[in-house]
Amino acid sequence: MAIWNVSSEETAAARFEAAALPFMSALYNKASYLTRSSEDARDLVQETYLRAFRTFSSFQEGTNCKAWLFTILYSIFINKYRKQQRQPDTVSVEELEEVFHHTLSDSSWETNFAALAGSEWQGTEVNQAIARLPEDFRSAVLLVDVEGFTYEEAAAVLNCPVGTLRSRLFRARRTLFIALREYAEKIGFFRRPPA
Repeated sequence: MAIWNVSSEETAAARFEAAALPFMSALYNKASYLTRSSEDARDLVQETYLRAFRTFSSFQEGTNCKAWLFTILYSIFINKYRKQQRQPDTVSVEELEEVFHHTLSDSSWETNFAALAGSEWQGTEVNQAIARLPEDFRSAVLLVDVEGFTYEEAAAVLNCPVGTLRSRLFRARRTLFIALREYAEKIGFFRRPPA
């Protein structure tokens, strides 16, 4: 009769794998949007898992492991990759608000866009529009509308107050609405209100 002597390190590694590995694909998708490079995304995910494994003893089982991993990923990105990125062309929020007020006064656009952003129609146009968002806005949309985090969970991941997250999300959705209005009309998601 063989007696298996499983060390506590092997048990911790098995618990870590069971808790954290199911989220690798979601982390890679988020890292791809953040870094805009598949190689950098792989490095970011690898560093996230390395740091998570090293600090797994501080993780409380039964809490949201996905949110914990996204917090680590985002923290690493902010500290390392964000400094290396060049800033995309930007448009002032005031200009976007002016365009928004002239294009559509229907208040249901935000609800429609939130449903649209979380749907399965993600294509090249959508990915490009999300990639053009300022990083804070892009992160808010990806966490809430794509990954399905609650406002509280997303705010914790981004290390900001819930009110700030809501503001970023509102502006991000409005920016995406403007950028994707024609595409959404083309695919029949909504129609312009009558003049």
